[in-house]
Amino acid sequence: MFDKMKDMYGLQKKAKAVKKELKNLHIEAEHNGVTVVVDGQQEVVSINISDEAMENKKKLEESVKKAFEKALKKSQQLAAERMKDIMGDLGLPGM
Repeated sequence: MFDKMKDMYGLQKKAKAVKKELKNLHIEAEHNGVTVVVDGQQEVVSINISDEAMENKKKLEESVKKAFEKALKKSQQLAAERMKDIMGDLGLPGM
């Protein structure tokens, strides 16, 4: 029983370390002059909009949406890769 508790503590410690690592990773995505940067925990770090993108409101709105989608998808994939080992240690299949 104590071994299992020790293992769980170790896994919890690893998960915290990965979470901290993800917070410090920045993922950038660009679409038609709109650049979005998010961290590994899917929090927005910055948004940059070029002058050219500002000329067309409808195109700008679509570009912002696409850039966010790309950034979040990259961030989710990165987080999943980093957590894969921890989930495998828990014996969860398919992780």
